[in-house]
Amino acid sequence: MVSLIIAVIITALVFDFINGFHDAANAIATVVSTGVLRVRTAVFIAGVFNFGGAIIGTAVAKTIASGFADASDVTQTVVLAALIGAIVWNLMTWWWGIPSSSSHALIGGLCGAVVAHAGTSAFKWGALGTKVMIPLVVSPLLGFVAAFIIMIGLLWLVRRWRTATVETASRKLQLVSACSMAFSHGSNDAQKAMGIITLALVAFTTSGATGLPDWMLPTAKDAVPQWVVFACALAIGVGTMAGGQRIIKTMGSKIIRIVPLQGFAAETSGALTIMGASSLGVPVSTTHVINACIMGVGSVKRLSAVRWGVAGNIFIAWVLTIPMSAAFAFLSMLAFDAVS
Repeated sequence: MVSLIIAVIITALVFDFINGFHDAANAIATVVSTGVLRVRTAVFIAGVFNFGGAIIGTAVAKTIASGFADASDVTQTVVLAALIGAIVWNLMTWWWGIPSSSSHALIGGLCGAVVAHAGTSAFKWGALGTKVMIPLVVSPLLGFVAAFIIMIGLLWLVRRWRTATVETASRKLQLVSACSMAFSHGSNDAQKAMGIITLALVAFTTSGATGLPDWMLPTAKDAVPQWVVFACALAIGVGTMAGGQRIIKTMGSKIIRIVPLQGFAAETSGALTIMGASSLGVPVSTTHVINACIMGVGSVKRLSAVRWGVAGNIFIAWVLTIPMSAAFAFLSMLAFDAVS
């Protein structure tokens, strides 16, 4: 039993690492595409700020740990199957260069694994609607509108500035906004892995199993141990430093041809939206938000500036993420049950 919980923890940290390099583009795609930073420098800085954002709170982690299924309906193999479903979908979309949501992949994986193990009634579908599906629609819309408004405000502010002055100032500002975006990403995405590890630990203690030292165990059903916070923060930070250049190309140049001022507006609006969600404990998709923000700043110039065909492919991936990761997790759970 102890070996299984250790395997679950390691798998969760692997997911967190993959989340980091899969979502590295969320923070740095625009700053790289505008030439403000080189890729290696950008991913290192983003990794550091991802780590910083990850250790500031646990509200989102608590939502993941107790919001979608009761510990009595969860076993170590359920959590492991959920992680496998999320990892498979993440790697597939990374290979295709499609910026899908690691957050929704994990929640979809948890849904599929829980249903396969304990039936449809064991999963909290109401929570899926209020904490995932509504934010799935609302958060990108907020990001799009915020980016659109901020971009218009910036264009009005610099309307009498020399082009060279605007370029110099916006390149410096984009350094700040990219760091803010990386920080906000850590504040939301790293907490998903914290929540899934906490859920596994609670299920471990609920089952009556022993063998882990007390310092590793939660003091309450959704209390995240400090070692989990730092381990997940480190995993997503190092994963971000590994980079994800396939998706960086899609977000930084295929949606629109972005300039530094647009990059600053997109990252600022994205960071504000995500930090707001993190403070409320809402597990939003940072990928959806920043993509919507990029589309928002592009739409200010003209609607045709956005390559809507590429945006359509991204939207399809958004729709498929939860059901596909759920399907992979469901099959994984059936396989575990078959061999146990």
